[in-house]
Amino acid sequence: MLNRLREKNFWLVIIADAFLLCCAYYLAYWLRFDDKIPHKEMTDLLNSIGWIVALKLGLFFFMNLYAGMWRYTGLSDILNILKANLLALLLITLVLSFGVRFQGFSRGVILIDFILSTGFISGFRIMLRLCLQGYFLKNNSIRIFQRKPRNMQRVLIVGAGDTGEKLLREIDQNQNLGIEVVGFVDDNPFKQRHSIHGVRVLGNRNDIPNLVTQYQVDEIIIAIPTATAQQMRQVVNFCESTKKPFKAVPGIDELINGEVSISTIREVRYEDLLGREPVCLKNDEICGYISGKRVMVTGAGGSIGSELCRQIACYAPEQLILLDRNESALYELNLDILAKHPEMKTVEVLAAIQNKSRMEHVFGDYHPQTVFHAAAYKHVPMMEMHPWEAVFNNIVGSSRLLEMCRIHHVERCVVISTDKAVRPTNVMGASKRLMEILTQSYAGKDGVAYMAVRFGNVLGSVGSVLPLFKKQIAQGGPVTVTHPEVTRYFMTIPEAVSLVLQAGGLGKGGEIFVLKMGTPVRIADMARDLITLSGFIPDKEIKIKFKGLRPGEKMYEELITEGEGVASTRFKDIMVLKNTDRVPLKEMSQHIRDLIELAQAGDAEGIKKKLKRVVPEYSPLLDNLNKQQVAGVE
Repeated sequence: MLNRLREKNFWLVIIADAFLLCCAYYLAYWLRFDDKIPHKEMTDLLNSIGWIVALKLGLFFFMNLYAGMWRYTGLSDILNILKANLLALLLITLVLSFGVRFQGFSRGVILIDFILSTGFISGFRIMLRLCLQGYFLKNNSIRIFQRKPRNMQRVLIVGAGDTGEKLLREIDQNQNLGIEVVGFVDDNPFKQRHSIHGVRVLGNRNDIPNLVTQYQVDEIIIAIPTATAQQMRQVVNFCESTKKPFKAVPGIDELINGEVSISTIREVRYEDLLGREPVCLKNDEICGYISGKRVMVTGAGGSIGSELCRQIACYAPEQLILLDRNESALYELNLDILAKHPEMKTVEVLAAIQNKSRMEHVFGDYHPQTVFHAAAYKHVPMMEMHPWEAVFNNIVGSSRLLEMCRIHHVERCVVISTDKAVRPTNVMGASKRLMEILTQSYAGKDGVAYMAVRFGNVLGSVGSVLPLFKKQIAQGGPVTVTHPEVTRYFMTIPEAVSLVLQAGGLGKGGEIFVLKMGTPVRIADMARDLITLSGFIPDKEIKIKFKGLRPGEKMYEELITEGEGVASTRFKDIMVLKNTDRVPLKEMSQHIRDLIELAQAGDAEGIKKKLKRVVPEYSPLLDNLNKQQVAGVE
């Protein structure tokens, strides 16, 4: 603060404040005595104006009214001016009361002076901000006395709410962006024809095409991060009809810190059209088993594992143990976490979970208290061709991990499962279902809370259709879809991981939690939406080719098996299976030993038959039915 005494602008503002305070004090007398100040009161005015103005300036200085940047004067600065003047009023009243008992001084003058001083100083600060930002006043959508770069990009903002207002404010404060907001669009009838910071709400979303033409709009910004899927689709359709580029403010789940700015605006993505409601978490329950704990994540370099690590880091664990056998992914993940959480204590562990001796050393060295098991092979056709690898990685690896948790008395183990474990028609799904059964068999052993969390596809994960479709569109097509009617459940990776963390806090041991995935999406519809968002016309500029289901794939995915049943939990997006029948651990261990022998022998058919005995609902014959269903598709 003392450094400001050397600044020329600081003294200019001090002088201006002193002049305004003198004017306010004089006007207070002038108003109190009806523009005719008596000789005695004029003498009192001249005798007191010096120390009163000096007192106020001193209070302004010590209450940091000169520490802010006047370019960004806001409501908080006005409130500070009000507080400083209230304190000045109190001190002046005390001085006059105890010094001269208010003899010869009008109480009305002191009160009027307080009002005028607050108004004059606040108004001066606002005028400084307007001048420094390049404009003096606004009249509807016309800026007067405003510096504007040439070739301004004319922008229409869809959404006249808090998000739209923040964007407009940032644009107004930074004219170097080269953006001019011509107006807002909002469906709220009460906002029509009203203004925000001088920019009018010109109509609703139906008016977007006409407004773009009328106001020569160059780009559209969609500023409705809480929009539903239907609302977003309608807005996007109107924007596409204009043939102008359009972008969107990310959803609430992406705006972790709640800050909206120009830098957060991005292209509209398919995730925006999915339109799932933001997840509301009970952070205190998550903190209870993560904060201050040693937490291990297996498969840390994968799509789910890496997001688990990023979100877990936000809950301040004592140590975060990143375990994966992909050295590049592990290295990059650790750099990313440390860049955002430099105080975080992380450990990179390059290891395979099926390596028993290596896992014994890892658990013995780092003593994790909470374990998230996300390591698994997930590619359905690949596991059909190499079923022994599904046994070694998904089954044996999980068995090793669960046993280590038991031996080393881990407090909580959360196993990541999949909707493909429900009535599986493929080796991958059957191996994951066996993993669920094994997790329940371990429940209650040595005080460890074992649980599994089952959910469907996540958008953008490695091996999912979204990156494949984007790559095919970039290459000019065709976009390949297995079948016109094939459907899948989808949610975003951050949403799925948030719910996994929440479910981990709910479990007492032995539960299989199921995440609500919403409405299933037709993959063909997804392909068309992505083609449209990429600026092409589906079936004309970019073709869609149907190639039939791959080995082990189902037409429709499910989240529960008939007879399992589900019960609700405290969280609307998390369910728990009612059926808790458990297979004895000794029996499961024998099944796994049999599978290991078959896998070592490379006996694919033997593996499938054994899986069928352990997982009765496993029906590989459905694959033949799927092939019959798609006959003639090509």
